[in-house]
Amino acid sequence: MSKNKTAYWTITVAIAGFLFGFDTVVISGANQPIKEIWDTVSIHPLFHGLFIMSMALWGTVIGALFGGIPTDKFGRKKTLLWIGILYALSALGSAIAWDPYSFSFFRFLGGLGVGASTVAVPVYLSEVSNPENRGSVVARYQFMIVFGIFIAFFSNYLLKGVGGAADWRIMLGVEAIPAIIYSLMVIGVPKSPRWLFLYDNDESSARSVMQQLGVSDIDSEISAMKDSLKSSTPSSNGLFSGKYSLPITLAFLIAFFNQLSGINFVLYYAPEILEKAGLAGKESLGSSISIGAVNLVFTMLGMYLIDRLGRKSLMLYGSIGYITSLSMVAYAFYSGAGSLFLLFFICMFIASHAIGQGAVIWVFLSEIFPTKVRALGQSFGSGTHWVFAAVITLITPFFLDSDKGIFKDNPWPIFAFFAGFMVLQLLFVIFLMPETKGKSLEELEIQFTKK
Repeated sequence: MSKNKTAYWTITVAIAGFLFGFDTVVISGANQPIKEIWDTVSIHPLFHGLFIMSMALWGTVIGALFGGIPTDKFGRKKTLLWIGILYALSALGSAIAWDPYSFSFFRFLGGLGVGASTVAVPVYLSEVSNPENRGSVVARYQFMIVFGIFIAFFSNYLLKGVGGAADWRIMLGVEAIPAIIYSLMVIGVPKSPRWLFLYDNDESSARSVMQQLGVSDIDSEISAMKDSLKSSTPSSNGLFSGKYSLPITLAFLIAFFNQLSGINFVLYYAPEILEKAGLAGKESLGSSISIGAVNLVFTMLGMYLIDRLGRKSLMLYGSIGYITSLSMVAYAFYSGAGSLFLLFFICMFIASHAIGQGAVIWVFLSEIFPTKVRALGQSFGSGTHWVFAAVITLITPFFLDSDKGIFKDNPWPIFAFFAGFMVLQLLFVIFLMPETKGKSLEELEIQFTKK
């Protein structure tokens, strides 16, 4: 019974990832119509990038950087509930927005939910799982993200033309339905036992939740948490006190390379990129579905392998795939190769991300920080991730826009740029990234904490 309960609770919490994926990619279907309705690009491509395409990402940056505060102060569960409410408000508000500024405001609210979810969800999932299955449990969040991405691409394709000039409003508004369902479901999940013990000072409730989770040796778990608490002296409690310099460095680098792969660039601008390859508007949206499907299949493969091969191995394979696929996409644009050739290597790029960075990043970030600073450390890594995501999305119209972009005729230098950074990621994985599979959170605390 405890396994069924645990599965239900972790899947419920991971649904926040579905909303994350749907919310961040659904904008791809609204990009072109909004350009025409409000003529945002005529003001300046950077205006469109800032107020239409990347405003949600700036909300995500704020939500990620500061999401650790409510996650610690009010608890993982309460933060998860407010995340659902933010998603619902954002979806409904974006659907009825009357100008680019009101649209940006409601997209910003959704971004706050996305950012906070990248902190609260992996932290919660890592704290209710065990060393043997922690990778696959936390990876459920990533699976839900890519499932949301797939459904967003599919939804945009089906809804294209349904509402005429206002079909983009329907595309954005439908997200309110799963957001409300998620908010109601998350009310029934228990609080994190580690949060109850370390922040709420409630050992009795922590033991009760552990019993429901099926923890075999509760006394041993409580003892390990007490030892962790004793080791956190007042002088070493701060995230940037120097004690946690190794996990901070690892968190920054994995988040930095995640976005310098170009993943958000491809997902946000997939229809536009495919149009430049010669596919028509409706056809490009249809091809975007194949990108979402590849993402979903290879994320499932990554979930299967992450506790078997380990985090470092998946990052190694993903890095090699990144370098190959991005180089070939750059070549395809440079040489004028056919659209199917280009689509194949874009799908290979997505597969490389799904099995590597996509499967690993949220798991790895949730493991490398001690419980006492886990939420703040997750905020730092997630915030780094989203700062670079926002910057890349903001400046993309400056390079890609069909009228004023620097590479409006041929975007091959953009993909060559990303390929170069993936060579650096490969070196990071080989020489710096440690393996974390199969170890308890308390064991990893000892490994990553500076004595």
